[in-house]
Amino acid sequence: MSRVAIVGLGHSKFGRRTDVDVAELAFESIKQAIDDAGVDKKDIKNVVVGSAGGWYEESLPAVIVNEYAGLTSVGTMRVEAACASGSAAVKTAYNSIVSGEGDIAMAVGVEKMTEVDTLTSVELIGRAGSYMWEFENYGMTFPAYYALYAVAHMDKFGTTEEDMGRVAVKAHHYGAMNPLAQFQKEVTLEKVLSSQVVSWPLKLYDACPLTDGSATVVLASEEVAKKLTDTPIWIRGVGYSSDSANLSKRDDYVGLAASVEAARRAYEAAKVTPRDIDVATCHDCFTIAELMAYEDLGFCKKGEAAAMIREGQTEVGGRIPVNLDGGLKAKGHPIGATGVSMMVEISKQLRGEAGNHQAPIRNGVGLVHNVGGTGHYAYVSILSRN
Repeated sequence: MSRVAIVGLGHSKFGRRTDVDVAELAFESIKQAIDDAGVDKKDIKNVVVGSAGGWYEESLPAVIVNEYAGLTSVGTMRVEAACASGSAAVKTAYNSIVSGEGDIAMAVGVEKMTEVDTLTSVELIGRAGSYMWEFENYGMTFPAYYALYAVAHMDKFGTTEEDMGRVAVKAHHYGAMNPLAQFQKEVTLEKVLSSQVVSWPLKLYDACPLTDGSATVVLASEEVAKKLTDTPIWIRGVGYSSDSANLSKRDDYVGLAASVEAARRAYEAAKVTPRDIDVATCHDCFTIAELMAYEDLGFCKKGEAAAMIREGQTEVGGRIPVNLDGGLKAKGHPIGATGVSMMVEISKQLRGEAGNHQAPIRNGVGLVHNVGGTGHYAYVSILSRN
């Protein structure tokens, strides 16, 4: 089976982007990625667009996005896996190369979430749970879902509001170093803890924002990748899994079973262990989600995530730096773009191009963790320099 590498990277500015429509927003990252890869548009066989949709004007974005970018003759589709749509797009583009359809493919993630009011957005995101059972009958929204996880984790392991607050402080610290991040200002633990309660114990600064943004990666087969660049970033393994949409059917609320299984599959495919990972991005839609990810991904044992954040183990210089671009919490979370944005960040880290938030790279291995819904979907991707 042919190896596949990431050879081109593109990333728009994240935030409230009233200056562009969805096609223009996608084009910002598409152009960067094509230029970075040094490929001709006519050589791109397939383009996969990841977008959950519903927030912006186009209900069928794939053709609109590709046509605006001058990619009118390519094979194209739009994929959806809720907040993991970007990773699903990368996996689908990867599959097109492995299957022999072509040597070059592209994955684009894009979302424009600020075109609707906040209440409408809360409902749209709430529909990513079990809509009829949880949203219609009980009024569950995403802050409430993750508050449930937070309370369970606090009860079982002694995790505190301060521990979750430390995740936010770390996110804003690194977001302040990222010129593409939605929030580029540091915050104190006191400010986090005194912010408005959204769904106890989660507060305003425990939650990621609504975001507009796009990210793009160009993928190539091994033979072509080696001709295009001296720094191909290889997709060593992708694991993915799913779980019930109905939380009442979950075994517990201190982690995501889909993440655990996706990670197991990814490590097995890549022939690595958590100890081999130099740097990671994980799905921190809420601060408790990052702590659960440490445990689900095997970075520590169950119940030890709070110690990791207290001891600075997930910062630059720590055992395994996590979310050095600010994460979803500070960089922003344009749902369809998030997984691709994570791929861009880890690829830059492995290339040594992450600038003032560069992690030390020893083994040349990075990890991307992307969750959809309340743990409905999970994708874990292992990238490497070799």
